[in-house]
Amino acid sequence: MIINKEYSIRKAIPSEFDEIGTLMVETYSQLEGFPKPSEQPNYYKLLASVGEFADKPKTELLVAISPEGQIGGAVVYFGDIQYYGSGGIATQEKMASGFRLLAVSPSARGKGIGKLLTEACISKAITDGNSQLIIHTTMAMQTAWKMYEHRGFKRSEDLDFMQGTLAVYGFRLLLR
Repeated sequence: MIINKEYSIRKAIPSEFDEIGTLMVETYSQLEGFPKPSEQPNYYKLLASVGEFADKPKTELLVAISPEGQIGGAVVYFGDIQYYGSGGIATQEKMASGFRLLAVSPSARGKGIGKLLTEACISKAITDGNSQLIIHTTMAMQTAWKMYEHRGFKRSEDLDFMQGTLAVYGFRLLLR
């Protein structure tokens, strides 16, 4: 478990999956420049049912929880990139972990939750013995983009792909 002053990171429990899905939909639908639910309904169905990722091998839905039990954010961690489920070639990488669908509740922004969730994924990837951690982001996610670059993730154009009309940009962090 990773902890900052206000939030701890742990594996989500099934009774939290619906709330996390709602948080994901709310967060992504509010991003300026990101497709809305009417434009990419299947993507928003994926967000709403994010708990289903927990059924995949070596995959965890991680959640940031306040001392009062409030969910401040979540992310899906893949200990084996083959289960990542995005477009492009990322799932063909070897010795790789990944994370997707990082979301922080609008009411909890500015508290370091995104960084805390990212650090939890990095720690898990190292523990899993992988040599790289792969992620994707979009132009609409500039706060996250800057955070990833500050943490050492490097743009990897070979991992880029298009999700409908949305350009999705790949990043990787070398772990050894």
